[in-house]
Amino acid sequence: MRQAAWVALLAALVAAGQQPRARSGGAQSSQQAVQLDDERTRIVLDVTRVNILFTVTDRKGRFITNLTKDDFEVYEDKRPQKILEFTAETDLPLRIALLLDTSNSVRPRFRFIQEAAIEFLNSVMRPRYDKALVVSFDTNVELVADLSDDLEKLAAAIRELRPGGGTSLYDAIYFACRDKLAQEQPRHKFRRAVVVLSDGEDNQSRVTREQALEMAQKADAVIYTISTNITRLDTDGDKVLRYLASETGGLALFPFKVEDLAQSFENIANELRHQYNIFYRPEPLRTDGRYQPVDVRVKGRRDLVVRARKGYYAPRL
Repeated sequence: MRQAAWVALLAALVAAGQQPRARSGGAQSSQQAVQLDDERTRIVLDVTRVNILFTVTDRKGRFITNLTKDDFEVYEDKRPQKILEFTAETDLPLRIALLLDTSNSVRPRFRFIQEAAIEFLNSVMRPRYDKALVVSFDTNVELVADLSDDLEKLAAAIRELRPGGGTSLYDAIYFACRDKLAQEQPRHKFRRAVVVLSDGEDNQSRVTREQALEMAQKADAVIYTISTNITRLDTDGDKVLRYLASETGGLALFPFKVEDLAQSFENIANELRHQYNIFYRPEPLRTDGRYQPVDVRVKGRRDLVVRARKGYYAPRL
């Protein structure tokens, strides 16, 4: 019986995966951080409608903000869908997960990264309305500031970070989406964004790239990535950052100088202020848990670019 109990405990720890460390004084104690609460981490999906948040630009990247419901068409698995609701989402409260790579690879430019990240939060967040959390990741994932609208608290947490160790990017995305962003309910009342600063070279995560991406899609989170690679060489990490952003309808940015980081953050802030939102009921309705491809188009306008997530995971009933 004792051996069976140890086996069960080991299995539970493996299933829980790598949990983030929590700083003393933070919103999570270290004991809470390593416990897996099924009720807290369960992601609730509305089986009757799908929400697609997206942006529209011209070929030069300028935002198009004067479109209406009748300008769009939606296809799920190549089948046309009826749009039930359409809004230009400029005022929905933001829920931002700021994920900062603190591995050794970013050490030479880390101080500038910190200040650029703080300026981004100051520019995009509206007190008492928007909230952000800060996660650092190197060999481990650490929640350094839980969801808050206190800009001074968030800035202090960022300035306390110190680089060192490996890179667990996928674990950081998985944790931020599953344990934080997905818990903000009701789901359609918030815009969820994951902003990642990293070279994309993951070498420590327990979850895979696809598992991290799936969790972001289930949380209705858009991933924006800023590469810290300034070699001007296209690396495997850069490809990862592009992939994560493209699949969720986000944006991948590649500043070649640390001084360009501020502009990259400003581009993301502008993106968050110029979005549309569509709701539709899938026809036919699927409840098999499988991935469903979605395509949002502007009718008869090949000169415009729609940036939206490429699909969603149907609930399993």
